[in-house]
Amino acid sequence: MKRVLKGARCFTGELMLEDHAVVLEGERITAVLPVADAPADAEEVRLPADALLVPGFIDTQVNGAGGVLFNETPTADAALAIAAATRRSGTTGLLPTFITDAQERMFQACEAISEASSRSASGILGIHLEGPFISGERPGVHEPRYIRAPDARDIESLTGLAGRLASKGCRLLVTLAPERVDDATLRRFAAAGVVLAAGHTAAAYDRTREALTAGVRGFTHLFNAMPPVNNRQPGPVLAALDSEAWCGIIADGIHVHPALLRLLLKIKPPGKVFLVTDAMPPVGTDAVSFSLYGRTILRREGRLVTENGTLAGADIDMATSVRNCVRLLGLPLEESLRMASLYPACFLGLEGHLGRLAPNFRSDLTLLSPDFKVLATWVGGQEQWY
Repeated sequence: MKRVLKGARCFTGELMLEDHAVVLEGERITAVLPVADAPADAEEVRLPADALLVPGFIDTQVNGAGGVLFNETPTADAALAIAAATRRSGTTGLLPTFITDAQERMFQACEAISEASSRSASGILGIHLEGPFISGERPGVHEPRYIRAPDARDIESLTGLAGRLASKGCRLLVTLAPERVDDATLRRFAAAGVVLAAGHTAAAYDRTREALTAGVRGFTHLFNAMPPVNNRQPGPVLAALDSEAWCGIIADGIHVHPALLRLLLKIKPPGKVFLVTDAMPPVGTDAVSFSLYGRTILRREGRLVTENGTLAGADIDMATSVRNCVRLLGLPLEESLRMASLYPACFLGLEGHLGRLAPNFRSDLTLLSPDFKVLATWVGGQEQWY
């Protein structure tokens, strides 16, 4: 069935267009063209005149949402429930994130994502394993007893999973500490298609640079779970700033001071900084707490914290993150939208079919009101209004 979306402004990922329509046919966009040239034989979907149609948001770090925590329930149904909850805030593609845990549960989570990503219009773009190959010096809220270096079974299983996911246009993202994984293993992971990011690390500057050469291509929630820059031991943060690597950031105004994020955006090349939410189960609910590793995590004034005050993920969604980029960081709307869609697609190597409104791209779209409320989404062409 051919449909034409018209009436709203369109942002293609590059240009803001007036009086244009987007033509969808099945799971693909077939045209972006002036309204006057829209095909007459297509079903018309009239959009609000003050709304903005944009590429669907892509979130590479979602621990949970809608009351569901992926670590607690590492199943395909749980991943799909998280995807459905985040869709209400404009996220049409995501990597459910499984943090440091027992090896068997990690493998269970991987198989669950392999199943969930096969479902039609699931929005599941793969899985993010945040750990367990991280630093015991920078665990954050991760459970120290599960932190370890990769063994032969990890390497074999994860390289195999990366290939299976890639065959479906999906990705395996692994956050690791460069000081815990040798270059030979990094190269093997990267050669198999694993997307590697440095995070929860105390690695020295030189070691981090070596890891970037060996296949690490980005940094997970930059600045968080890393040592601050020291004039004699600048560490992983300066390695991130002093490289072409991608950097994921949490733009809630809590995890990183807005002035530091503004400085990051001035230093990094255009397109190398993207938004993540690091969302947890309370996002999209009225819940005031949840359980992680058997510990109670409290929701307090925009923060998710343990009883001793350690941050445990974030209480933010992607639409709010975009709004914060505009209002808190002073970025142009177009660049803020690219940080939520095109740039994470590039980081994952999926920019050939995600992150733009263009012919042959997947019909993953988000419709925003002027105050950044999500009015509707399309995931693989499947439409949902809110």
